[in-house]
Amino acid sequence: MPQDEDELSRRADRRAQRVVGARSHRRRRGLVIAGIIASVLVVGLVAVYVRFTGNIDRIDVSDMLGDDRPTASGDVATGPLNILLIGSDVRQGEGNEGYGSGDWEPGQHSDTNLLMHISGDRFSVTMVSIPRDSMVPAPVGCDAGAPEAQWKVRQWNQNFNTGGPGCLIRTIEGNTDIFVNHFAVVDFGGFKDMVQALGGVPVCTPVDIDDPKAGLRLSAGRHRLNGEQALGYVRTRYSVGDGSDIGRIKRQQAFMSSVAQEATRSSLLLRPDKLLRFLDAATRSLTTDPDFGLGQMRDVAESVKGIGVDKIQFVTVPTEPYPADANRVQWAPAANTLWAAIRDDRDLGTPRPTPSPTDTAPLTVAPDRIPVEIVNASGTIGLAKQAVTALQVQGFPGPTSVNSDVPAKGVTVEYSGAGREAARTVAAAFPGATVKAATTDLAGRVRVTLGAGAPAVVEVPNRLGSAPLPAPTVSATSNPSQLETRKADQDICA
Repeated sequence: MPQDEDELSRRADRRAQRVVGARSHRRRRGLVIAGIIASVLVVGLVAVYVRFTGNIDRIDVSDMLGDDRPTASGDVATGPLNILLIGSDVRQGEGNEGYGSGDWEPGQHSDTNLLMHISGDRFSVTMVSIPRDSMVPAPVGCDAGAPEAQWKVRQWNQNFNTGGPGCLIRTIEGNTDIFVNHFAVVDFGGFKDMVQALGGVPVCTPVDIDDPKAGLRLSAGRHRLNGEQALGYVRTRYSVGDGSDIGRIKRQQAFMSSVAQEATRSSLLLRPDKLLRFLDAATRSLTTDPDFGLGQMRDVAESVKGIGVDKIQFVTVPTEPYPADANRVQWAPAANTLWAAIRDDRDLGTPRPTPSPTDTAPLTVAPDRIPVEIVNASGTIGLAKQAVTALQVQGFPGPTSVNSDVPAKGVTVEYSGAGREAARTVAAAFPGATVKAATTDLAGRVRVTLGAGAPAVVEVPNRLGSAPLPAPTVSATSNPSQLETRKADQDICA
């Protein structure tokens, strides 16, 4: 039956509306699907973040650090960062059982101690290994209120056992004047899991290793170690070389170099599967301060992403035999150079700048009217006698010298009574010195304490005589060439 034109037009409009409606529905359905996918991704990322964040244990140690901490070097976001990395030998908990013969002391010890210094310009990283057998002054009982003058010498490894990471930070800050921004502790189980997540790590040993205590047997040459083997490798000590902790540190540094190389070769950051496994393993084993969570770690990682393995270096604190115990060591004078470089945020091979004069006001007391006592608290033998000679040449009458068992930093010039002007004259001989009133009566003397980083004596403006100052033969900041470093890109067999 013929249909009029109006009816045909209406039918055409209805068909067009159905087509448009179908397309619109498909678009809406596509938007809904895209929204669901985006929501799933967001939820997944949040879940991953929450999981990793929840993995990390946190300890607030701020009440153990005292009120006399060093000054932080610049802003945390742009200035240098110092992070104390601690390897705990705890034998309790999942993944940590079965290590050692049982003759260890209760609690935890820090068998591995690394101070990671990230330069302020984010161009380099220096990893400082602190030997576990170092004998250094430490606060008795890790009392935050104990002044450094009352600290007692004890083995570095005992600090963590006595007071945990807070005690370690308090001790290192007090002995180096370096501010520690954060800390992180990893245990045996976490170390193994991280190596497994990397797919193993290559090592190279020049000799056969057969160490029942570490549970490791390796023939000389190159090997790719799994987590269990890697833990044995970094723990082995008595069956390799001279059996010293220093030898073990060198193997640990070579291993860490290999880890850095392996992470670069495997493009860890570009492999989500590997990265997630590694982050899960790493965070499950970590204990940090409350301000060093996953977000802060991400920011640090982002800031150093341009640093290649050739800009990462390892160095061990220089040591010498400890006179009271042949099985222990003490920090050698060359350690002062290392700590000064970290404090100044400069490369280990760069000389320290000459300190600026302490005071530019005219001096009012002549050298020949000032009795001076020099106290050597630097650990550098002969430093006080060298200063005595340089002061005598300038007219100071018969300066005396003594040694101190309590380490100090820089130069402190003390006076009592009305001796401030005399102290200013003496301080002019030691650029950068701190002048302060003594807590006891010095009987008219001016006392100078020479600590780590103390500069050589210079001429005072009102000196007497014209004889030249003797050239220094010792330094509280020893020759930087004495610091042995290892670059992370170095061949693992070297």
